[in-house]
Amino acid sequence: MDAIVAQSIAEYPDECCGVILGPIGSDKPIRHKPMINAAASPTFYEFDSKDLLNLYREIDDLDEEIVVVYHSHTETQAYPSRTDIAYASEPGAHYVLVSTRKEIAPENEFRSYRIIDGVVTEEPVQIISEF
Repeated sequence: MDAIVAQSIAEYPDECCGVILGPIGSDKPIRHKPMINAAASPTFYEFDSKDLLNLYREIDDLDEEIVVVYHSHTETQAYPSRTDIAYASEPGAHYVLVSTRKEIAPENEFRSYRIIDGVVTEEPVQIISEF
């Protein structure tokens, strides 16, 4: 959580993005992997296609899967936008959003969701310290 919030602050005013990986079928977040926002935008994030291809090769080689997909919202609440919902392509993943909007600084909203078939369900955030 601290690393994601730090990344979101460092990359402000653009959205940050990344993933947390874990063993296949475990739903256990083990390895944090920040990604570059290829869109370099304050309102949209996009993984670079080459980075994404390398990520999928890497997780295939290590028998891992994407457990968490995260990104920041710079001026809106930490809730999935219509674009976020439309591009949610990992049905087993937790989608974490952090908001760095000035109205709530320095607290930052940090929320998690499941997005399956366009349905958004918020879930509690539980910090696991045993990496």
